[in-house]
Amino acid sequence: MSGEDVLLHATTAALGILTLALLLTIIRLVRGPTLPDRILALDLIATLAIGFIAAIAIRTGFMLYLDIAIAIGLLGFLSTIALARFVLKKAGTRHADAASEETGS
Repeated sequence: MSGEDVLLHATTAALGILTLALLLTIIRLVRGPTLPDRILALDLIATLAIGFIAAIAIRTGFMLYLDIAIAIGLLGFLSTIALARFVLKKAGTRHADAASEETGS
């Protein structure tokens, strides 16, 4: 078995595992139950997309795909930060509303 055959089998196995992980993540995204669960699932989908692109880049030998993976990683990070700030702002609004109800204002 040559090195090329090993690489082919390894990338095939990696793509299979990534596909299974993607299916499980989509289930978590749909089922929720909370907004942070869904945000975490979206972040994991971005990470899995990077894994898919890296495995395909290794399989094809076309390393330009890695630049695309870096861009997706940056966008995934920024979107996670934005959604986390949204959740914190939403939680702060709920907390302020609950505090004003307690004081009767």
